[in-house]
Amino acid sequence: MKPTDFAYYLSAFLTSYTAGQRNLSGNTIKAYRDAFVALLEYFKNEKGIPPEKLTVSLVDKTAVDEFLAWLENVRGNSISTRNQRLTAIHAFFRYLQSEEPKYLFQCQKILSISVKKAPKTVVPYLSEETMKLILSRPDTSTLKGRRDLTLLCMLYDTGARVQELCDLTVRDIRLDVPSIVSLTGKGTKTRHIPLMRQTQELLKVYLKERKLNASDKLDMPLFFNSRKEKLTRQGVAYIVKKYSDNEEYSRVSPHVYRHTKAMHMTQADINPIYIRDFLGHVDLKTTAVYSTASVEMKRKALEKLNNVVLPEIPQHWGNDSSLMDFLLSLK
Repeated sequence: MKPTDFAYYLSAFLTSYTAGQRNLSGNTIKAYRDAFVALLEYFKNEKGIPPEKLTVSLVDKTAVDEFLAWLENVRGNSISTRNQRLTAIHAFFRYLQSEEPKYLFQCQKILSISVKKAPKTVVPYLSEETMKLILSRPDTSTLKGRRDLTLLCMLYDTGARVQELCDLTVRDIRLDVPSIVSLTGKGTKTRHIPLMRQTQELLKVYLKERKLNASDKLDMPLFFNSRKEKLTRQGVAYIVKKYSDNEEYSRVSPHVYRHTKAMHMTQADINPIYIRDFLGHVDLKTTAVYSTASVEMKRKALEKLNNVVLPEIPQHWGNDSSLMDFLLSLK
């Protein structure tokens, strides 16, 4: 069977374009792939069009709108997931309009579909007291407990994304003064993060115990499983969850550690530009969410203080005719 034009362009988009020309991360490409798996499922189950018969002309603005509605109403996806799927579709049709000009108008109509506004969520993070409590839990009398403590401290101290932590090799660690870790994030951009003394000491012990400080071990993964393979995202999430049950947040994830580090830096009045570079954000607007959350937290704290110190407003003041006359006289 001859491949359809949709199959041809989608295959080229997910291989030579995203990985080759754009050099997008594996996670981004996987997110794009998941979006089109859902789209193919929608056309097959809801429209009766199997993947081998799906053409570009069938994926028009109306179909994309209906697909996005199906994600929310039938599959029960969140607005955030809906918007992520739309981002992938936008990326594909932005690519397609330059590859095949005859679809230019169709592409631009799809690109005009806007993301859906979602309610603002509170940034999940842990207090300093909770963070200290969690880090006191690994059993440091065991080899695995010391490994877990080193991993958790690295996750918090560096504010690393979970994939960045998984991808670390011994080569990425410098323990000489000044001690740093080199994290490679989105777009294969590398940033150098200073390590605090406690984390530095934990790493020294960890590397020695695991015999990772030899010159032929530089390309070994820093954190690995029993098969000497680097830990997966799920493996790191399991370790995080093991020590954070019954805390302030019932679902503490590795990313909460990143949020926590950012919030603690914000509360310490560290320059937002430095926080942006520390976290590897491209846009300062992304980092601004922590400042907003911090301001809101301070406002609530001030309200509690005011409720304690300031007197209650008398309930009968509206019956005071002299006061009412005075207020009404104000222009």
